[in-house]
Amino acid sequence: MQRLNLYGPWLTSLTGYKTQKMSINAGFTCPNRDGTLGTTGCTYCNNQTFNPDYCRPTKSITQQLEEGKEFFRRKYPDMRYLAYFQAYTNTYAPLSELQAKYEEALSVPAVVGLVIGTRPDCMPPALLSYLQSLQKRGHTIIVEYGIESVYDTTLKRIRRGHTHAQSIDAIRRTAAAGIPVGIHIILGLPGESREMLLSEADQLSQLPITTLKIHQLQLIKGTVMADEYLHTPSDFHLFSVDEYIQLLCDFLPRLRSDIIIERLVSQSPTSLLATPGWGLKNYEFTARLQNALQKL
Repeated sequence: MQRLNLYGPWLTSLTGYKTQKMSINAGFTCPNRDGTLGTTGCTYCNNQTFNPDYCRPTKSITQQLEEGKEFFRRKYPDMRYLAYFQAYTNTYAPLSELQAKYEEALSVPAVVGLVIGTRPDCMPPALLSYLQSLQKRGHTIIVEYGIESVYDTTLKRIRRGHTHAQSIDAIRRTAAAGIPVGIHIILGLPGESREMLLSEADQLSQLPITTLKIHQLQLIKGTVMADEYLHTPSDFHLFSVDEYIQLLCDFLPRLRSDIIIERLVSQSPTSLLATPGWGLKNYEFTARLQNALQKL
């Protein structure tokens, strides 16, 4: 049976409390949208697919966190929270602005740390030093990099705007600073064969990453990639549930055994999908995957 190191227990061990990540939208943009690298973003990108309703940049960081806490506090009064800077590139601003936003989040009662989602080409040394200082003050700090793929041909095709060498550099520098590194990848991007996807597990295992988020490719309405699919569907392979489970059964055993798995699947709202979804709840998918993993 393939055993997985799961994120929830790891967070508890890290903070000493039952801990929940809470997403916030701090109003950041992205170098792929503001004209620095591009204006249209990555070809698959639509941030609506993962932001909760309470996450609105018109609300203060404090207000977003307090509203998020309301959901949990009745059932889990002793819950602690990590402020999850999720939408767009959350290190893409002057250091003084970043400090003000991070410190505001850390001032909210029961918030014990930060999870910062960003790109590997947006982690300057001065910011990394500051994050180290927050950690030394007793805060839990985790940096999550969206690397999406280890293949430069794919990164170029999806207009990611950075290289895999930049991903490696950011991951190594962050880990060397003593900060846990999370990464995010998408399985099934156009042009990547099954053999390439399995090799990706081998390559990721050579990097000093702590946590891993994986999800299958989904095509979201209004994105460049959804339009590409309409014109050249032969360039894409969209996994069925059974195909994706079999891929994970082959992928996961090739990962380094100490990597913490935060996510294995993502199911965007049906209203946003350009192609039919699986029609499964996450717990239903998880049960099917666990049944398959038990047979390994």
